[in-house]
Amino acid sequence: MMDGHLQDGMKDSMENKFLPMYAATSGMGIEVLPDLFCYTNQIVNICCVGDPEKSQEWVLVDTGMPESANRIAEVVEERFGEDNPPKAIILTHGHFDHVGAVVDLVKKWGIKVYAHEAELPFLTGKQSYPEPDGTVEGGLVAKMSPMFPNEPVDLGTHVEALPSDGSIPPMPGWRWIHTPGHAPGHISLFREEDRALIVGDAFVTVKQESLYKVLTQDLEFSGPPRYLTTDWDAVRQSVKKLEALKPSVAVTGHGQPVSGAELADGLERLVKDFDRIAIPEYGRFVNREQ
Repeated sequence: MMDGHLQDGMKDSMENKFLPMYAATSGMGIEVLPDLFCYTNQIVNICCVGDPEKSQEWVLVDTGMPESANRIAEVVEERFGEDNPPKAIILTHGHFDHVGAVVDLVKKWGIKVYAHEAELPFLTGKQSYPEPDGTVEGGLVAKMSPMFPNEPVDLGTHVEALPSDGSIPPMPGWRWIHTPGHAPGHISLFREEDRALIVGDAFVTVKQESLYKVLTQDLEFSGPPRYLTTDWDAVRQSVKKLEALKPSVAVTGHGQPVSGAELADGLERLVKDFDRIAIPEYGRFVNREQ
């Protein structure tokens, strides 16, 4: 069943693209809130939104690395029970480490996927992302990045644009916020009630370009992974937008969840000193003359 061939209009460009990369936290799950569970799949975080003590209903945010569907299925079954698929999958964006298992999981569960309208070309096989920038300042992961897949997956009719009013149909109480820069249709998810934030890669809490930092997962507020980020001015505005929300807790696509004063102080520093902290000194998508 899990192959790269067309099925229901889908094609899996992530088939056989397994990458043997692991953070110190790989395979670990953290209950950030009773209804917000963060699981590290190799080097990237996925989120389960839903309280298994109160309801059978839940939603999966992002789908991890290529060839990880079976492991992800095991993790969510352990939390929510067997034969209890999510109501839907929400994608913060379509980079390989966030859609790695999406086609396999849609085949398995037969559910809808939601993403920003601007990401649909990368999720329906129409457009590839720019090739990762192996020349960008940052470290060994950056230098390895040209081997990362940039081809689009094709979810066919299984993917749908999120409503333009900011609502998320399967996630009442949450809204999506357009946070472009790392990807054209990148979104973050926010719940006003408790100011919980699912960031995606708008900012991260590990220096994702550095293999050492990825391996150790030392907490460090950083801009999005540099090797796949094409618009730093847009990123700057996106980070400002998220800082202005004054989130109480944040789960980023890479790195550890963070909350309270540590989150507030870290975001404030990132906004205040964005050019020095986030923007690389050199790289294909860097224009320091602006």
